[in-house]
Amino acid sequence: MEFKQNRPSRGKLLISEPALRDFYFGRSVVLLVEHTDGEGTIGLILNKPIHLKLNQVVKEFPDNEFPLFLGGPVHPERLFYVHKLGEKVPGSIEIIPGLYWGGEIKKLMELINLKLVNPEEVRFFIGYSGWEPGQLDRELKEKSWVVTQCSMDTVMARHPEKLWSNMLKEMGNDYAIWANFPSDPILN
Repeated sequence: MEFKQNRPSRGKLLISEPALRDFYFGRSVVLLVEHTDGEGTIGLILNKPIHLKLNQVVKEFPDNEFPLFLGGPVHPERLFYVHKLGEKVPGSIEIIPGLYWGGEIKKLMELINLKLVNPEEVRFFIGYSGWEPGQLDRELKEKSWVVTQCSMDTVMARHPEKLWSNMLKEMGNDYAIWANFPSDPILN
């Protein structure tokens, strides 16, 4: 099966090429939650878990076991989230069928406190990834990223640290070789 390059849009994924050597974006899979030509792009890095629990970083959150991810370099002091809860969290925006971004945080906290939400239904991120209008298009022309489809399983992956290489392998032979590319080519 030959992989076809997609255009960026809400609900698509960006997969970084292997030689991109950036603290945030090296070997990253980014979920696009917003993309417009006039306003730019917002995304969340899916495969960079922080080894702290949510309430260790955001003290006002109820005690819980929800993992926390590094969403990107923009506003690292702010919390962002995607979830499967839909209408249960008013103000949510659907990204792909069954997956939502944002919504009323107080309602989400209430649901967590009442134990009506589990960690498989929500992903929390500190910071987000952002591109000014035209910036992502330039990076795509430079071949820094590949755009592909997104699925619920990708966003809620059980082993997010393996997501980058797993996604490349699923995209076919042309991309599977990227998965084995050394993180530091000098060490090859």
